[in-house]
Amino acid sequence: MPPTLASLVQHSALRLTVRAGEDRLGASVRWAQVSELADPVPYLDGGELLLVTALKLDAEDHAAMRGYVARLADAGVVGLGFAAGVNYEEIPAALVDACAEADFPLLEVPRRTPFIAITKAVSAAIAAEQYRSVTAGFAAQRELTRAALAAEGPASLLARLAVHIDGWAALYDVSGAVVAAAPTWSSRRASRIIADVERLQDRPAPASAVVSSEENDDRVELQTIGSGRRARAVLAVGTGSPLGTAERYAVNSTVALLTLTTERSRALQEAEQRLGAAVLRMLLTGEAGHARAVAGNLYGGLLDIPLRVIFAEVLPHSAAAERAERERPTPLQLLADTVESVAARSGESVLAVPDGARLIMLAGDAGAGLAACADYARNAPEGLAIGVSAPAGIAAAGSAFKQAEQALSVARRRGAVLVEHEEMAAGSVLPLLADEAVKAFADGLLRPLREHDASGRGDLVASLRAWLSRHGQWDAAAADLGVHRHTLRYRMRRVEEILGRSLDDADSRMELWLALKATHSAEAENRMPSPDRPDHG
Repeated sequence: MPPTLASLVQHSALRLTVRAGEDRLGASVRWAQVSELADPVPYLDGGELLLVTALKLDAEDHAAMRGYVARLADAGVVGLGFAAGVNYEEIPAALVDACAEADFPLLEVPRRTPFIAITKAVSAAIAAEQYRSVTAGFAAQRELTRAALAAEGPASLLARLAVHIDGWAALYDVSGAVVAAAPTWSSRRASRIIADVERLQDRPAPASAVVSSEENDDRVELQTIGSGRRARAVLAVGTGSPLGTAERYAVNSTVALLTLTTERSRALQEAEQRLGAAVLRMLLTGEAGHARAVAGNLYGGLLDIPLRVIFAEVLPHSAAAERAERERPTPLQLLADTVESVAARSGESVLAVPDGARLIMLAGDAGAGLAACADYARNAPEGLAIGVSAPAGIAAAGSAFKQAEQALSVARRRGAVLVEHEEMAAGSVLPLLADEAVKAFADGLLRPLREHDASGRGDLVASLRAWLSRHGQWDAAAADLGVHRHTLRYRMRRVEEILGRSLDDADSRMELWLALKATHSAEAENRMPSPDRPDHG
């Protein structure tokens, strides 16, 4: 413990007597300072025991002493030591009364106790406390190192740290989720400051912050983990009071150990990515057996269960692209880190490999990693596109890759963040016709017919639509149009002549129907020719 006024009073060699402020003797003494100035405040830092003989003080003036004591208390001075028998045989009553009124500790120093003895006692106690703190810090460092090397990893390390700081500790990953917390009851407290953790992660590393919890009277320190400018994790320590020297050693040791562990894990992850890229190439070329053999146990059985292929990319000139240029981690890096972290906490494996401007991932079907991808997409910046395949075994990985690419292409065209291939199969192809290239093709294909109709020589476009919608049934289509079936037959021959296409060809009928859908407007859909309208066909 650091020296206190109480410990100095109890020091038998000093023979100090308490004359006022008995209730505040627990205050820590940072130094013992001699000053005879009437106002020594400009030369003090706070935490001092001020030693005086009242050489320049009007110590018998009650008003002057009340002002003097008030200035010392406001400056953070913890107590006043008055040398009796030097300038005054006893401590003047005005000073005793002023200290008593302010509940300010006043110690009487006997003539036979020199001020230097008090200063030495304080200095020796501070040095002993510092030595104890350093020794305890080194002991904690050794214990924390052993914990970091244990099989439990961060959980064991945090458990020992919580004991050393007499509080709690928590570790957060890049997604802001709590990876580990100790003691177990602290998980709830750790979850309440996730917003503060996320704000800290947005700052360049290394970064730290102090937050408080009025609910629990906690003082929480946050520190980023990692050696680069990008935080790999965040450590939180909660205590009831500011950290002491020994506790600070323990926290700093933990930060260093977690940084070493994280950077080592990062190097291993990069090696895994290179191996993962080889596994992906084998799957794409249909070498499923070789892929499984090369992967071994690295991906925890991922290749033995139904999986999903995920393609992600950042669209050029989007908010996500701007963020990728000016910030690290990029949206794709954050996506990979988030999915991997969530999957790891659930005991799952994920294969994530950067592929140029894209990210390719393999994740278990219906697993936590896939759910994390969907959660990330809901809050992703504009311009991130993600395509997800249908579930498949590794034997069908090639098809799953194509499905993911197709889903990514649809997401890109729709402006959607995430599209699953199953959605495309369950939905309609018609929304895909909104693509500008499709519209241009449709306009070009139907332009000769529209030009013909604009000259007032017939309604070929409406007639073609009616005939195709009735699957080539002449009577039904003619009835819809309100014309004779022979008139409709004539119009269809004109369509074939103008377009140079045979309506007997299934591909031609399909292309014309899709072109009509792509260029169709509500006005054209509702417009039907009148039965008595003259036909100029």
